[in-house]
Amino acid sequence: MKALILAAASAALLACASAHADVRARLSIGMVFDSRYHHDHYYPAPGYIAPSLPYGAVVVGAGPGRYWFHGGVWYQPWGPRYRVALPPVGLVVPLLPPAYVTVLLDGLPYYYANGVYYRPVPEGYAVVTPPAQAVPVQIQPAAPAPRPPAKPEPIIYPRNHQTPEQLEADRRECNRWATTQPNAQADSSVFNRAVEACMDGRGYTMR
Repeated sequence: MKALILAAASAALLACASAHADVRARLSIGMVFDSRYHHDHYYPAPGYIAPSLPYGAVVVGAGPGRYWFHGGVWYQPWGPRYRVALPPVGLVVPLLPPAYVTVLLDGLPYYYANGVYYRPVPEGYAVVTPPAQAVPVQIQPAAPAPRPPAKPEPIIYPRNHQTPEQLEADRRECNRWATTQPNAQADSSVFNRAVEACMDGRGYTMR
């Protein structure tokens, strides 16, 4: 009886150690998040070396060009292990990964997952070259030219002892007149010069 208890305890410890080892192994996997086309799925990063193939992996190709495919991830032999890699164009897989996105480009359906585009063929789904429209060019708008510092409000000196009320009325009239000058509405410098000329003609000095 005591021997059975010891054996059970040992098995539990081994199972616990195995679970922790599995957690560490999983934490050591470099994962990448694929958000293109709102695919929103995690995959092992290309270059990751797996100690073994996942259960149910499908062999594709033969000889040196042999790959294994599972869940949208492609593996190729790497010594006694397997390396996560991108498949070559033309390779045909019998089924699509469980998580994929259908993309319509140039009127044709493409199936996308984990950085790879597929097209249907009689034997299954072939890896194809990414269509040009699949990588839209992000055109950054040109940075706006720095605006010159705002010109301080001019000081208006009434040369003919005009009252504040008359000054305000003359300024309104000069502003209205300045807007009628060619290019004044498109060029503030033209507008300002027109206002200064008008105010000078009405007996004001602007500085």
